[in-house]
Amino acid sequence: MARGTGKGRRKQSVADKAAAKAKKTESANPKTMVIRIGAGKVGSSTSALVQDMRQVMEPDTAVRLKERRGNKLRDYTTMCGPLGVSHLLLFSRSESGNTNVRLSRMPRGPTLNFRVEQYSLCKDVQKSQKHPRMPADLFRTAPLLVMNNFVTSIEQRELLGDAAPPAHLEKLVTDMFQGLFPPIQPHSTPLQSIKRVLLLNREPPKEGDNGTITINLRHYAITTKITGVPKAIRRLYAAEKMIGSKEKKRKALPNLGGLDDVADYMLDPSAAGYTSASDTEIETDAEVEVAAPVTRRVLSRKERERAAAGENGRKVMARGSGPKVEKRAVKLIELGPRLKLRLTKVQEGVCDGRIMWHEFVTKSAAEVKEMDKAWEQRNKEKAERRRIQKENIERKRKERAAKGETGEDDEVDEDMEDYDEYDYDDDEWHGDDAEVADDQSKNADDGDEDMDDDEE
Repeated sequence: MARGTGKGRRKQSVADKAAAKAKKTESANPKTMVIRIGAGKVGSSTSALVQDMRQVMEPDTAVRLKERRGNKLRDYTTMCGPLGVSHLLLFSRSESGNTNVRLSRMPRGPTLNFRVEQYSLCKDVQKSQKHPRMPADLFRTAPLLVMNNFVTSIEQRELLGDAAPPAHLEKLVTDMFQGLFPPIQPHSTPLQSIKRVLLLNREPPKEGDNGTITINLRHYAITTKITGVPKAIRRLYAAEKMIGSKEKKRKALPNLGGLDDVADYMLDPSAAGYTSASDTEIETDAEVEVAAPVTRRVLSRKERERAAAGENGRKVMARGSGPKVEKRAVKLIELGPRLKLRLTKVQEGVCDGRIMWHEFVTKSAAEVKEMDKAWEQRNKEKAERRRIQKENIERKRKERAAKGETGEDDEVDEDMEDYDEYDYDDDEWHGDDAEVADDQSKNADDGDEDMDDDEE
């Protein structure tokens, strides 16, 4: 008799469940796209800065993105939806040589415009270090975001008066930077996965800042070192880890060839060779207690049952079954780059829309009302153009269907449906509004030259 081929429900394994959960979590993470607008005009330094920022935003970013000179802003915004990109970082350079950054949230904004006042590349930071480190496994997980002094206290607002930045502006900037990286759950996120930290420190507001926000960006790698253990044992532990790794540093291995007994090394570590100043004890301020990694043997079902229940049916608690804790010293190694960003403008849309705040240009209530009316009229005209465009496309499709013609024109019409969603010239620099900003801020540096002609 033939064996039946029953189609029973297949039970999902633990590995498949973990992989599905990890894939679902990865798809929910925010994704960024770091772009240089005007690939042939920004210069080599700005291009290197873009590559460094892509490394900071790893792993949820396009590291190998290639920009072409003919690419417009619309080319990138159109692909953000299919690729799941949630934020855009646009680097550009003005005619006067200023490097600017625009941070946009997809698909409808807002957009924060920053001027890069100072920056240092990763290679410059590494040249200033005696022993630079850049392990490859650092960029497999997102960095830990640390933000400092982003909210102005009530006492400081009273002292600054009108020069204090608006509270809603601080909240907007904080939310925009927090949305760049996936949130960390303190109870479920393993500490071993946090290997980098991105520090955003806001400079205290001053009287002459016109309510702007200045941010200093630093990027560090987190390293730990076992403390509370004799120096000799620490060096032996490091040597054991180094033997199994591909990277061979013979200088770090203790040379026990000239010793008669290992006790001579344990009592006097300097007998095995030269010891550097880095082997000294680290200050206790940097010490933290973490759970020590413990290797356990996998028990069978009978062994687990035997260990779980005793003779009287009570659970037997093994001695020393509690979690082992070890002390580690935390040290930060700067990876770069360094940036000093100054907020100059906030726009409502994606690099196009009504200006919500400007550092140099201040408008009265009447001017704001007139600008709102102009934007309403512009939106109505835009909606009317889209309606006419859709009617024309539908009419052409019906005419082709009546004639029995089908071809590539239908695909072209589908691509042209969202033609008016974005302005092709959003990523071009104009100087008319920038001259107005310079006239109102003669004491400022160069003014804001990245405003579009149709925004005012």
